Amino acid sequence: MLLENKVALITGAAKGIGKAVALKFASEGADIAFTDLVIDDLALATKAELEALGAKVLAIASNAASYEDAMSVADQVVAEFGRIDILVNNAGITKDGLLMRMSEAQWDAVINVNLKSAFNYAHAVVPVMLKQRSGSIINMSSVVGVHGNAGQANYSASKAGMIALAKSIAQEVGSRGIRANAVAPGFIITDMTAQLPEATLNEWKNKIPLRRGGLPEDIADVCTFPASDLSSYVTGQVIQVDGGMLM
Repeated sequence: MLLENKVALITGAAKGIGKAVALKFASEGADIAFTDLVIDDLALATKAELEALGAKVLAIASNAASYEDAMSVADQVVAEFGRIDILVNNAGITKDGLLMRMSEAQWDAVINVNLKSAFNYAHAVVPVMLKQRSGSIINMSSVVGVHGNAGQANYSASKAGMIALAKSIAQEVGSRGIRANAVAPGFIITDMTAQLPEATLNEWKNKIPLRRGGLPEDIADVCTFPASDLSSYVTGQVIQVDGGMLM
C-alpha cells in the first residue's frame, strides 16, 4: 500500500472531494485525521467508513479560517498519532458574484476560509514535519486559480494564492525533505455542482475533451501521488485534473 504507516490530516473532509481523498488515503494504508466545521452525523458516518477500511481515525470540529483552531488541531493529531506525514488543505467555500457587485464580506469570507486556512494549517504542521525531516503538503486549488473565471474573483484569487503558497513552501523547506504541491480540479460533480441547471452542465461538459465532469474519486486518485513516496522528487508543481478542459 502506497501510504502505509503514514498519517494524513485533511481539512473539510466530511463530504465531497475531501471525503474522497480521505477514503482513498485510508485504502492505501494511511491513518486519518480530518476536520470539518462541526462533527455531526455526516462527519461521524465518514469516520465510520474510514474505520471500516482499517484506518485509525480522528475527527475534529474546527473552523479552518481560525489560526488558533489549526494550531489546536495539529497538537491533537500529534498527541494521537505521534506525527503528521501529509497535509491536504481542502477546506473551501464559494460566494460567487461579479466583482462590481461583490461585497467586502463575500471577498473576506472566501479568502479566509480558502487561503488563510491553508496558511493556518501549513504554519501548524511545518514544525512537525521539520522535526521528522519529511512531509507532503497538498493545496487543493482549482483550474480557476490558474486561468481565472468571471464571477469568481474571490474564489479565483484564493485558489491562485494557494498555488503560490505551495510553491513558496516548496522553496523554503525543500532542503528539509518537505514537499508542497497544488492539485487543481476542473469541473467536478459534487453536491454543489449538482444544483446547477442541466443546460449549464451540458455546456460545460461539451467544452471538456473527455466529455464528462470529473468525480471526487478522480481527484483523490491524483492526490495519492504527491502524498506518497512515488513523488519524492516532485515539489512546487500544479497538477490540473480537468479532463483537458483548460489545456
